Amino acid sequence: MAVLGIRIIGDPVLRTRAQEVTEFGPEVQKLVEDMDQTMEKVEGAGLAAPQVGVSLRVFTYQINGQRGHIINPVLELSQDYQPDVVEGCLSIPGIAAPVPRRRHAKATGFDKYGNPITIEGEGLLARCIQHETDHLDGILFLERLSDAERKAAWKKLRASNYQNTAASTVQQRSGALGSSFGAGLGGN
Repeated sequence: MAVLGIRIIGDPVLRTRAQEVTEFGPEVQKLVEDMDQTMEKVEGAGLAAPQVGVSLRVFTYQINGQRGHIINPVLELSQDYQPDVVEGCLSIPGIAAPVPRRRHAKATGFDKYGNPITIEGEGLLARCIQHETDHLDGILFLERLSDAERKAAWKKLRASNYQNTAASTVQQRSGALGSSFGAGLGGN
């Protein structure tokens, strides 16, 4: 297993809809294992394949002791919303804001061997399922913010010191992870 580099806002892979997985073999299995190790190393709640530069519909998660992954998720969401909670994103270091999310989420898809699976939950798990599936659709959490919060986040992103914040975060994460960690930093 390997720890993978996290792509930072500005990398086109983060804004592109990921492709369906059509073959469940050793490459997909290794991707899931590497993503899981990466997510654990950076203490993320979830990690989508585009965040590590792979345009496939795969994400891993670890919420309240529940850990897993899903491939090609199809979402079913409740009509009602949970209270807004501040979210951040490994690909947008230093930015966090309250995000409206549905109360309950159910995702059906496949495990890394191609077996059908379902994950569902409320609270943080529902929030994570929605956040990571957004990544697979090329949507960043910034797009889910209220107008005022979105404007404030983009103002901070455009500030001259944001690149320093992002670079500092990548440097802190990289430690002994290798030079590819944070690939895409500063890309447009």
